[in-house]
Order: sequence, then structure tokens, then C-alpha cells
Amino acid sequence: MKKTIIISVLLVTVGIFMGVLLVSNIDPSAITSVFAAEKTELGAKNPPIVPDANAVVLNNALVSVSEAVLPTVVSISVDVELKNYHKGRDGQFREFFKFFGDPEDDKGDSDGNDDTYRSRGAGSGVFISSDGYIVTNNHVVEDAVEHGIKVTTVNRETYDAKLIGRDPLTDLALIKIEGDNFPVAHFESINNVKVGEMVLAVGNPLGLSSTVTSGIVSAIGRGNLGLNRRNARSSYAVEHFIQTDAAINPGNSGGGLFNLSGSLVGINSAIATGTGNYIGYGFAIPVNLVKSVILDLMEDGKINRGYIGVRIKSIDQIEAKALDLDHVGGVLIIDVIEGSAGDAAGLDSLDIILEVDGKPIATSSELQSEIAIHRAGDDVKLTIWRDGKKIHKTVTLKAKDDDNETAFIDNKKERKDDEDEGKPYEFEKLGFTAEPLTGKMKKEFDVNTGVYITKVKRYSPASERGMVPNGVIHMAGKQKVKSVGQLMDIIDDKKAGDAILFQVKYPEMNRIIAIEIPS
Repeated sequence: MKKTIIISVLLVTVGIFMGVLLVSNIDPSAITSVFAAEKTELGAKNPPIVPDANAVVLNNALVSVSEAVLPTVVSISVDVELKNYHKGRDGQFREFFKFFGDPEDDKGDSDGNDDTYRSRGAGSGVFISSDGYIVTNNHVVEDAVEHGIKVTTVNRETYDAKLIGRDPLTDLALIKIEGDNFPVAHFESINNVKVGEMVLAVGNPLGLSSTVTSGIVSAIGRGNLGLNRRNARSSYAVEHFIQTDAAINPGNSGGGLFNLSGSLVGINSAIATGTGNYIGYGFAIPVNLVKSVILDLMEDGKINRGYIGVRIKSIDQIEAKALDLDHVGGVLIIDVIEGSAGDAAGLDSLDIILEVDGKPIATSSELQSEIAIHRAGDDVKLTIWRDGKKIHKTVTLKAKDDDNETAFIDNKKERKDDEDEGKPYEFEKLGFTAEPLTGKMKKEFDVNTGVYITKVKRYSPASERGMVPNGVIHMAGKQKVKSVGQLMDIIDDKKAGDAILFQVKYPEMNRIIAIEIPS
């Protein structure tokens, strides 16, 4: 009975209390907080900025492109055997291998030969056919041991890969895995690639799979960087890169550079670095060159590249002036190899190649790239500047004959004259000294006439243009040089501001040097 009375009193009390709340201004939540801990709301309710329509479109485009192209890029793992590693391994590539286990630090994998090591490297590749063909860099797979290449796709499936073929001159290689219905990259036309357009670099840098970085095309046609010359003679290496500021690091090699349409514009190949890692710029092999090389490798695993058979250099302003060219552009022929396609077509030293098949040529790397997409037996039409006028030549390209390559002569031998045939003369304005040839010099340089360069003054016009001692000037101003006195006359005939062209034969190669006459 007592318990019932107590419960009744409590119920009446609660009823009175709730009634008071209903007729008063007290916030019920204030009362609730007495019985429950107050909850803290994290973060602002709204973002500080609502992106405009253009920003949303760009963001969505980057997301869409990334989703579309990631399946076309694979990770490549390579078991390698490095011979003579300490004697010539390039420092940049040593950094590449350090991340994945530098053989220099892995003494346990030595086979007893101090210069041979086993290790594992990594890179990237791009599917270029649905039946499993993948393009990558030559330097990714070149040292692979047999059955040492494995491919992992974006969905983490792993396959054994077969090496189909390699091309050290362009740093491209082709591998294949078994299967079908693989996602394939779309090839953009190189003519549609523009400086300033946004691109994405896709690959597997530093062991981080399926990585996307963004940037722009910083330049097109970068050459003479020496990046493809580790395993190729410098005179034949093809370098005509797309430069980008999209981050590329070790492991990105062989991955794709894509535009906002998701089309492949290049194969990432190298970085400008002093550390081995990204510091601002990377380089990709343009898609037109990739396509040409891969088609050859797919056919029979070999490259059937055509060559003109000339040594060349880009034209600068002083050389253009010396050759009476009305603009700075084109490629100067230094030498024509005997028996080559260029020799058969009647090309000559001092010819300037202005166009290939109607396309203007500005640099030597651009000429190499244009010729590299042709096969031996193809005809190319060249527009040539010779003796102040344009002429046209058709060249039937030939395969490279290694026997035609210049044999280098040791230029470190001390020179001893057999006889004194005259005193040196200093061409003071130009900054070099020359003397008549001795019989031994004529035999050593395989020349009948010319003068021998004994000294070149530092910071002189001759030095600034690349003239060095121990060479024979055999042509000057398009005339054969027969004596020091005649060379004096040729130079004296020029007035201040004129340019004079010297053809100089050095032990290792011929050079063409244009020097402007100082005032």
C-alpha cells in the first residue's frame, strides 16, 4: 500500500512539472542537456567555395581520363643480370635500381664474379593490342634474364611476359602476355599535340602502383640530351622527346603520357635529374615514333629502319649567315658516308636539309625523328639549300651498314713532326694558331692539303664556336685550303660581321665550324 502511494506521488509531480514547461518559455532542449551529454558538431556546415562550372568540368575530365586510361597501363617487374656494373653503369640508372634493390649493395646475389650481379628492377608498360602486346622502354627490359619479365595489370593479375624485340636507338621495346580482351590505349596523332595542353603521366613510380600525375606539354622536339646513348652510338640515337612537367619518377619508365581525350601521346622514358628522382621535367617518346617502331617489332622482332647515311648538325645564326641562308633553320650535312643512300642521291657536305616530304625541318633531332619512321627501301623527298638556292633530291633509304661507321683514331697520341715545313701563324682576330702540314700529318689525317691547328685561345671567337687544337682546316669559305698564306687571304677578304665556314678534320670526326668576323 505504501509503495503504491509513493508511485502515485511521483507521477503527479512529473505531471505538474511537464505542465509548467508547456506554459513557460523554457527551451526543452535545455532540460534535455541536463540528462544527456551535449554533442559537438565537427567542421563547418558548408564548403568555403563553390567551384564554378569550368572548374567542375576540368575536375570531372581529369577523373574520367584517369579512370579510362589506368586499365591500359601495367606494372612490369624484371629480374636482371648486370655485367661489368661497376665499370660503366650510368649514374641515373643506378638510382633507378637502388630503390628496387641495388645490385651494388646486394652481395648475396653475386655469382662469384665481382662485376656480375642479379637484382630486380621495375617499370611500366602500355597495352597496344587486345591480345596482349605491351610497349615499354628498352632500358626497362634490356638486362632481363630468360623468363625474368612479369606483368601486373591494374586489377592485380600477374602474367609471365615474353620479350618480342628491342630498339636501343629509340629506347623502345615490345613484350607480350598471353590472353585476350585486354584494354588498349588509343593513339593520338602527333600533329594534334600542342605545347601547353594538359597531360597525365600514368605508371608505377617508386613501387607505387597505378599512379596518375598531371602537368602540361612543356616542349616538343627536345633532342641532343644524350638520354638514348647509353647503349647506342651517339650518331644514330634518335631523340625527339615531348617534354612535360607531369611528375615522372623511376618506375614510370615505359608508362603512358595521355591527353584529356584519354589518347596516348607518348611513352614516358626519362627525367632531367641530378638525384635520380623527379625535379621538374620528364621526357616522353612521341606516339608517331612509338607506332613506327612497334609495327616493325611486331612483324619480326627487328627494326628495318632506313638511313640517309650522313652526319648532321642543327643550323645556328652564324652558320646560316655563312651559308647565305635567309633564315635560321634546317640541318647542315657535315659528312656523307661513302656508299650510303645520301651518297647515291648526290648529297654533299655543306648541303642544308630544309624539308622532308614537304615538312619543314628545324633541328637535327627533328630530321632523325622523321627519317626514323621510314623503313629501308622507302623514298623520301628532300628540299636542299645548296649554293644559295633550293634544289630537290629523292633519297632511297638504306639499312645501316656497321662497316660504314667511322673508325675512331686515338687522338691522345703526342704529335711529332717529321720535318719543319714552316712556322705557325696566329690568326689573332679569330683566336687560333695554324701551321703548314708535315708529311706525317697528311698521312695521319688522310689529306693532301690544309693547315694544322696548333692552339686555340680561350674565350676567343674560334673557341666560343667550338674550334679546338689538333685538327686540320682543309676548307675555308668553300675553298680548299692549300697554305697558311692562302687561309690568311680568305679571312682577310671578309669584313667585320661576315661569317666564314671552316671544315675541320679531327682524328675522331669531321666538323663544320662557322665563325663571325669580329669588329
